[in-house]
Amino acid sequence: MMALRELLAVAGQPEVLRYWEQLSDDERRLLAAELEPLEPRELRAHCEEAARARARHTAPRDRLMEPLPGEAIGSSIRTEAEILRRWKERGFHEISQNQVAVLLLAGGQGTRLGVPYPKGMYDVGLPSGKTLYQIQAERIRKVQQLAEERVGRQCTVPWYIMTSEFTLEPTQKFFTQHNYFGLVKSNVVMFEQRMLPAVDFNGKIILEQKGRIAMAPDGNGGLYRALTNNKILEDMDRRRIRFVHVYCVDNILVKMADPVFIGFCVEKGADCGAKVVEKAYPTEPVGVVCRVDGIYQVVEYSEVSQETVEQRNTDGRLTFNAGNICNHFFTVEFLKSVTEEFEPQLKPHVAVKKIPHIDEKGNIVKPETPNGIKMEKFVFDVFQFSKKFVVFEVLREDEFSPLKNADNAGSKDTPSTARRALLWQHYRWAVQAGAQFLDHKNNRISPLNQFQEAEEPPAVCEISPLVSCEGEGLEEYLKDREFHSPLLLTEKTVAALG
Repeated sequence: MMALRELLAVAGQPEVLRYWEQLSDDERRLLAAELEPLEPRELRAHCEEAARARARHTAPRDRLMEPLPGEAIGSSIRTEAEILRRWKERGFHEISQNQVAVLLLAGGQGTRLGVPYPKGMYDVGLPSGKTLYQIQAERIRKVQQLAEERVGRQCTVPWYIMTSEFTLEPTQKFFTQHNYFGLVKSNVVMFEQRMLPAVDFNGKIILEQKGRIAMAPDGNGGLYRALTNNKILEDMDRRRIRFVHVYCVDNILVKMADPVFIGFCVEKGADCGAKVVEKAYPTEPVGVVCRVDGIYQVVEYSEVSQETVEQRNTDGRLTFNAGNICNHFFTVEFLKSVTEEFEPQLKPHVAVKKIPHIDEKGNIVKPETPNGIKMEKFVFDVFQFSKKFVVFEVLREDEFSPLKNADNAGSKDTPSTARRALLWQHYRWAVQAGAQFLDHKNNRISPLNQFQEAEEPPAVCEISPLVSCEGEGLEEYLKDREFHSPLLLTEKTVAALG
């Protein structure tokens, strides 16, 4: 007890123990377990910085913003097929040498989605009933298979999954229940990011219960501390990993260890890279990758003026149009330099939230307006430390449809939009491979290829990642054949078709 009081006195947070006498022995042990890992001076700095940061006005950054230079940009859209093929082969070469890993950022809760479990366990309503975790696991298996076919030997793409206190245990149980979705257990490495106390607007730690602090993950930029704390880079060295593809769990269209992206970054000699999509419209509330005073950064929509947001080039495209989708390439050597040298320089960002708490009378309050601050670091804040940074532009309908909100919360980034995006993608693949779809009267359906986000595709078609990663190899099973909707193309069904 004395040690806890001393810790909190140094941190300037003695009020945390104000209900100590009312706690049971178990509650006291749990509260002590939350507090003891916290370094008191670091905790004090965290709370004081949160209060200062909320009060700080962010000045517009327009004057210092510059578009991305042409030499830093690659594109899956505007690049000749032969060059794309070369990048893909280079990427597959690195994968076949067991030098590529994927790293999933999965520490956040499904609060906005309205579920009490990790987002990766969510089923958006596909005909197969697959969850995000299963889709991603099967994409890894397929990439490994394609690389193995090129070199004639077994290849491994390790999957590192950064969880949090909220998501580690349920994620572990989920993978165990599903036998790791066919992956080798030792190649799926789960680790935990730090948790930090939420504070009120005066910089005081919020109690969510009398004996429990309101804690939150330290943002996806907590990756860099977590890599050190969990000895993940040592594990990568042991496996001789050189390149890491980092992404967020909620993107249903993510390409795992994308060989084209990997090959592009490696060929350019990059130590850090980012995939981007063209902004859908000027005021789309996404961060843009650009340079600020010569330094590569992501600038949030709220940090620039309307005039800058709407600025266009002579070709009519937005000047600042490189929308960030949290999909990155890092060399292991770059990650080492970040963890060893640059991580302390990362500035935390303020997230003002509605945080349930205990009032002065000990009653639980669920606020209707924001009452507290969670401090987060962002994974992209390390772009500034890169010696060779590149950007790779991809089509939104091919690679980006995030799952953030419940269906009843609006029409954007919901289970419905994610499901439609995947089904539209698979429908296009099937039509391009020569499939013909029939309606209930056995009439051929007009093969619309135009993606319409707000509409369902003309026919329902879901293709297992174990059959095709990005539409390759489907002609053998689909060309000049007729199918009724829905079509669920699995390893079993293609065996029958073959």
